[in-house]
Amino acid sequence: MSREFRPLRILITNNTLAYRAGSEMYVRDLAIALMKRGHFPVAYSPVLGQVADELRDHTIPVIDDLGVMDAAPDIIHGHHHHETMTAMMRYPDTPAILVCHGWVPWEEEPFAHPNIMRHVAVDALCRERLLTTRGIEPARVGMIHNFVDCERFGTVRDLPEQPRRALVFSNYANDVPAAIREACEAAGIAEIDIAGSGSGRSIADPGTTLCEYDIVFAKARAAMEAMASGCAVVVTHHAGLAGMVTSERLPALRSLNFGIRTMQSQRLSAETVARELALYDRSDAARVTVWMREHAALDVAVDAWLETYDAALADWPDARSRRSDKDLLRAGSDYLRSLASVLKSARQNAAQSDSARARAERLTAQLQASLARAGEGDRLRAEVRRLEAALEARDGETSGSRPRQQQPDEDAPD
Repeated sequence: MSREFRPLRILITNNTLAYRAGSEMYVRDLAIALMKRGHFPVAYSPVLGQVADELRDHTIPVIDDLGVMDAAPDIIHGHHHHETMTAMMRYPDTPAILVCHGWVPWEEEPFAHPNIMRHVAVDALCRERLLTTRGIEPARVGMIHNFVDCERFGTVRDLPEQPRRALVFSNYANDVPAAIREACEAAGIAEIDIAGSGSGRSIADPGTTLCEYDIVFAKARAAMEAMASGCAVVVTHHAGLAGMVTSERLPALRSLNFGIRTMQSQRLSAETVARELALYDRSDAARVTVWMREHAALDVAVDAWLETYDAALADWPDARSRRSDKDLLRAGSDYLRSLASVLKSARQNAAQSDSARARAERLTAQLQASLARAGEGDRLRAEVRRLEAALEARDGETSGSRPRQQQPDEDAPD
């Protein structure tokens, strides 16, 4: 859909911009792409780090305090409820979009608000989460799938007939799972590596690293990046296994973001992994790569986001005219109420943790005192042993210098 160009100041919020993880890299890639299209993205998060530095290197402002930006954005692109609510309260006359990236994380929990013009899911499961949240109108729910930056992942691997190298690509695994290692070795794949923050082997340039492997074990965004790099991909995480991504399975797996729901059918074991490795087909993997680079590219997602911004901005004048201050206050009250149990539990856990820490410190002090007393006892016992040894030595010297008593001569007459 063609659109008349109007540069937008887009405030993108996120829980953190510290490590190179899922939503952090989503913000990074999207903000840079929007900037290249002539827009003015600004990234906000209370926790900054490596990803924030990368955004700044690309001339994109990054802030951890909305108070430094008096100029209201044209639209709020919200990830994570706390940061999104903070932005909406700071800029009450700006329309917002709230994105749901996951089924499990508390940070992804959706909520309704008069200023939220669109709720966007990244897959069908997240859409279900939105549709079962009180106050969210189904007509305002949309879906924009995850994407791959095909410029960053520009090298495409030409797979061999038989796989030789495998990679576990995950920020959660701390070592190669035994089931994967056993199945790979049985299939003749001798080299099995792992990469990701969980194992302490983060890679700065995954686009270069991925194309060195034939098979990649991954999920969600990591799996998509591996597919775009030409690898054969087995979708797995923790104990679950979705299996080898084939061209036949691709649409269904894509609709669920290669995520948690796709891994419900099989447990991770050497036998199930071996079955999936047997489906390795270099030609079919190449077809998967072509499809991903055409339909899951970053540019496709940016087009969809710009259309969503336009739709939200078009709906905003009417929505703003119909809302009242009471509506905003009620929404704020509902949001605060939703935080109550979490905050109180966190406070209770902190109090229990402080109590446990104090008890541990008391026990440690008692143990150290006992050890000190034991150490003093050992020192005294050693001193006693030293004195005893000295006395024995002195007695020995004394007996050696005393005149010997003359013994009777057995041959002498009585």
